[in-house]
Amino acid sequence: MTKVALGPKTMIYPTPVVLAGAVVDGKPNFMTAAWCGVVNSRPPMVYVSLQHHRHTLKGIRQNLAFSVNIPSSDMVRETDYCGIISGSKIDKVDVCKFTLFKGTLDNCPLIEQCPVNLELKVVHMLDLGSHLLVIGRVEETYVSESCLTNGNPDIAKIKPFAYAVAPAHQYFGLGKVVGKAFSVGEEMKTGA
Repeated sequence: MTKVALGPKTMIYPTPVVLAGAVVDGKPNFMTAAWCGVVNSRPPMVYVSLQHHRHTLKGIRQNLAFSVNIPSSDMVRETDYCGIISGSKIDKVDVCKFTLFKGTLDNCPLIEQCPVNLELKVVHMLDLGSHLLVIGRVEETYVSESCLTNGNPDIAKIKPFAYAVAPAHQYFGLGKVVGKAFSVGEEMKTGA
């Protein structure tokens, strides 16, 4: 297989799409973030990496709390909208007709329409240059009852989607199962 050098790029590919939420100057706001992931399991911690000028980041700094809301693919229009319009100019909650609910943390807005919601307390902020890495400890996780199977989150019911820069800044739904984790690799042990 021939490889082509593309230069230094952030090709962790694709990335999850979330709606990061915070209360900014007393008003709930959400922004689309695709640089988000897990950084620790005990205690559970998640990161979002946000550009310094983002309105939502202002609220995260004010309250040291934020939410990560995982939208379903049914919410792709609203999710994209939250990434192209600043909350400093418009009330995204009103435009997107989000229903908010309160969890255990103050100043941590959660979107009812999103199948999965995480409430986070900020534990670290690291200025990396173009972005501020915000690490939050998960205080509580909420999953829509309709997205559970036998009491566990069901990715097929949650219907998360991913973002890919190339070829043309697109969102992708998830496809079929390609293997069972911690199992499919067992075949390699026997030389099969």
